[in-house]
Amino acid sequence: MQHPVAIRTAARLRTIREQWGALLAAVETPPASTTWPPAETRAFLNTGADEGALLVEDRAPLTLRQHPAPANLDALDVALFVEQQVFDLADTLAAAVQHAAVDDVRRWTFPDPGAPDARTATGSRAHGLHWAAVYVEGRVLDEDTEPELLGDALVAAPFSPLPEWALHEAARVARACEQRVARIVAADSIPDSRTLPTPCPACGGALVVRAAPAEPPTVTCRTGAACGAETDRDSRGRRVWEWPACLPLLLSPGTPDHGTPRAA
Repeated sequence: MQHPVAIRTAARLRTIREQWGALLAAVETPPASTTWPPAETRAFLNTGADEGALLVEDRAPLTLRQHPAPANLDALDVALFVEQQVFDLADTLAAAVQHAAVDDVRRWTFPDPGAPDARTATGSRAHGLHWAAVYVEGRVLDEDTEPELLGDALVAAPFSPLPEWALHEAARVARACEQRVARIVAADSIPDSRTLPTPCPACGGALVVRAAPAEPPTVTCRTGAACGAETDRDSRGRRVWEWPACLPLLLSPGTPDHGTPRAA
């Protein structure tokens, strides 16, 4: 059975990957301080699958590719922070558990400042945030830690199971990065709390979004215990959508047919 910390950390890494495109879009769009959700975030995430697909060049590290002058410095700071933290974490985990052969595609390659060109000098960082997050997730979940068959021979596993200290370091980094991403892509205009224009999908009650300065946002149905939404309850019996499960509610347009959400 996988460690609960490993499961939570892997989920946070997937959230970071899934919201990376929205974060990059926010870097190039002025922050909206008077609308909720931010118009630029809604427009980006609501595009079709083909039109909204993240280009391969957008996966390259921010420090290696050219991009327009940032319109949102807060978003750029978060993107650079997340990128550096995940890259450094991949270096740390690789040093602790990696035994993969040099030609193994699963191998994480360390930076080599003496290399002749910039992309080679960065090692696996040249593949961008997505690949780094996938690599870290694999180590957190102890993937590829059993001996493998190579032809007719049994060879050593490419990775060792992650020691506890490394798992908790990965958990710390993933949590810090997810929180910062959440503050940009979903909560950059929430000073404390406010009622959403979208009613509760289960009971039609009022939905309230809350976000503390260092925490991702959450959405709570004000109907209380009578609400039958399929999500967790808080200490008062109210239905609550945690991050990132609350994101569809934050980005959903209000439904005119329901009128004004009611409060219990």
